[in-house]
Amino acid sequence: MSEPARDPDGPQPPRTLVVVLALFALYAIWGSTYLAMRVALETVPPFLMSGPRFVVAGVAMYAFLRLRGAPRPTRAQWGASAKIGVLLLTCGNGAVAIAEQSVSSGVAAVVVASMPIWAALFGRLLGMPAKGGEWLGLTLGFSGVVLLNLGGGLSLDTRGLVLVVAPIAWAAGSVWSKRLPLPKGPMGTATQMIVGGVTMIMLALLTGERLAHVPSVRSIAAMVYLTVFGSIVAFTAYNWLLRNVRPTLATSYAYVNPLVAVVLGWLLGGESIGVLTLAAAAVSIAGVVLIARRA
Repeated sequence: MSEPARDPDGPQPPRTLVVVLALFALYAIWGSTYLAMRVALETVPPFLMSGPRFVVAGVAMYAFLRLRGAPRPTRAQWGASAKIGVLLLTCGNGAVAIAEQSVSSGVAAVVVASMPIWAALFGRLLGMPAKGGEWLGLTLGFSGVVLLNLGGGLSLDTRGLVLVVAPIAWAAGSVWSKRLPLPKGPMGTATQMIVGGVTMIMLALLTGERLAHVPSVRSIAAMVYLTVFGSIVAFTAYNWLLRNVRPTLATSYAYVNPLVAVVLGWLLGGESIGVLTLAAAAVSIAGVVLIARRA
């Protein structure tokens, strides 16, 4: 009698544990990337800062996956990855990088926190409406961000209005990704990063971005952190969540990221945390709990 087929990747961890770990990656890592981007931008312009790191991360992942036997993406899959990569990375991440030249990392996180609302609206248009409890969670989460804005002294400067593009583009790409023939597993992440990164490098050339001088050690360290953790680890976790949980839960990180940004400002920048900030944390966390219970 032949032995039963074995999973080449070994026993799989419980789905709930994977969801928790993926959400933690988004909450903690992406919350810190706003500050890391700000540091990288000290000596590197926005598209030259973002494009190469996504290309390096994407090519490294692609090569690793191909060596492990992952199938080569089809032309249709590359086309789908191009659409999502441009929306999420070129438009979403690129808009944040441009805006952070003139606004703080906390402000950027606060504006991007409107993304789950846009995702819920786009989901409704595509036949994936949020449930009653999820709408309540979305409302609570966004209310917490508003409180954070009031209590943390965060104010949006008119030069940062390009930030408005980021949550809309990211939400559209997140919801649309469920309907497109993306490569399976991490290969979808790799192809999206390659296309999004190449597009950013092209924009850097078209807009005349140049390095005025050799990047500082701080900027280089921030870019390495963004490449390994922000791109490979967290973006892979996000793509997995988009395929396995409801969009409202996958995008709930946007409500936690501003809190992480404020805490990092307190720990690293000497900023104070007031009563309103603590209240904002409680309200936002309550919203995320409601969303998670409905996922």
